[in-house]
Amino acid sequence: MVEIAIMIEGQMGLNWPRWKRIVRAVEELGFVGLYRSDHYTNPNPPDQDSLELWVSLTWLADNTDRIEFGPLVTPVSFRHPTMTARMASAVDDLSGGRLTLGMGAGWQEREHHNYGWDLLPVPQRFQRFQEGLEVVTRLLRSDEPVEFQGAYYRLHDAILLPRPARPGGPPILIGGNGVKRTLPLAARYAAEWNGVYLTPEQFAERSALLDRLLVEVGRRPEEVRRSLMTGLVFGPDQAAVQAKLRGRDPQQLRERGVIIGTGPEVAAAIRRLGEVGVQRVMLQWLDLDDLDGLAALAEAVLPG
Repeated sequence: MVEIAIMIEGQMGLNWPRWKRIVRAVEELGFVGLYRSDHYTNPNPPDQDSLELWVSLTWLADNTDRIEFGPLVTPVSFRHPTMTARMASAVDDLSGGRLTLGMGAGWQEREHHNYGWDLLPVPQRFQRFQEGLEVVTRLLRSDEPVEFQGAYYRLHDAILLPRPARPGGPPILIGGNGVKRTLPLAARYAAEWNGVYLTPEQFAERSALLDRLLVEVGRRPEEVRRSLMTGLVFGPDQAAVQAKLRGRDPQQLRERGVIIGTGPEVAAAIRRLGEVGVQRVMLQWLDLDDLDGLAALAEAVLPG
């Protein structure tokens, strides 16, 4: 059975009142987890409230008992990976071991320009990302001081203390669909690969490629969990679904991997994802104030 979690966009109006309400709702309604993006803003204005990622996750860790959570994803371009490792280890310990550390290279040009971060050309961006993954994994896993010399990061006699309560620290998630760079990095570093807006057929194709890449680096395919983050257009009836579509072509959206429909239709789409190997689906919930809709979704698709 596919596990069902919620994903929200932290740059689309997220503030403390909204965050506290949606965290409590996800916990109480029975979803397996809550994940959020790590952005300053959207690719285009207007700018909206955008609650800082690690501050918000610290609050969640100490104010929930059950749900799993994490960034989808935090880019290495925003924070030095030694700080990411320190924060992730501490927040995971605070939660009792419920954090998944989603990491990415960064992609959104506007926020990097507006806030003074170097995005870098794609080849250098992914070289930096790989170095960041190396730094984080070494610090989380090594009980001895770490040495590392890269083009972007350098460690000398560095150790993470206190040591993570979980052996090896929180599991690392790598999200994205790229076959040349992202999937090879997932095969090497990830405990979880998260596809983004894929149809079942596309997911099956990428997942099979990941299997082959894992074998090539000496890992077993079952060592890496498979999850999918995708869009959702849900309503309790067809009229509500049509209203939420706002004139958009449902077929075109489905071809992009978006799940559309009433409760039974959404449940059927999730079952289809399970048939191609999706173990957890993160449904993108964009209306942060629609908690009644979230409750209706839970009643429609979660086990009784």
